[in-house]
Amino acid sequence: MLLAAGAGRRLGGIAKALIRIEGVSLVQRQLRVLRQAGVGTIVVVTGFEHQAVEAAVRAPGTRGAAATVAYNAEYAQGLAGSVRVGLAALGPGFDGVLMALVDQPLIEAGDLCTLMAAFEGRPAGHALVPQVEGARGNPVMLDELVRERVLRSAPGLGVRELLDREPSLVHAWQTSNDRFLTDLDAPEDLERLASLTGWRIELPRR
Repeated sequence: MLLAAGAGRRLGGIAKALIRIEGVSLVQRQLRVLRQAGVGTIVVVTGFEHQAVEAAVRAPGTRGAAATVAYNAEYAQGLAGSVRVGLAALGPGFDGVLMALVDQPLIEAGDLCTLMAAFEGRPAGHALVPQVEGARGNPVMLDELVRERVLRSAPGLGVRELLDREPSLVHAWQTSNDRFLTDLDAPEDLERLASLTGWRIELPRR
């Protein structure tokens, strides 16, 4: 599940999914990484500027036509609603669900493969959360029990809220890979990424 519904308020109100790095939008970049990691079923949750984001998903060469798009009309209410829309669109029957954020451009296919292997080999728990020196990272993975619990709960409760409420469901996977901590929430995050990588970063038109 690729969460791409946010309005990027701290970036001035832009669809973060449409930020372009070296000419490729974040949503297209993340779709490619998910495919390279062997993720077979992908749901992209859209919201803000959803028509433009969905056009990017289905652009030639992205293999986005094989992804399901789920629109969250209430995206402004927060991430929990988008998570619930995505989980409902996925349906049951998965051994594991990977919840990916569209604004983590440093995540590579190898990182996701390592994450999925850690989930499969976890000693306990129904969700796996990467932790880097005590800091909580993303993506996270969860099983069918967590998915069902979220969808049967009252509106407003998403995966993070459930796991915070019931920490016994969580296996905290310790890793030194700080790519799991990198996201793009504010202008300084973009500046830091450009300085670190030398990538050309372009914001979409408002």
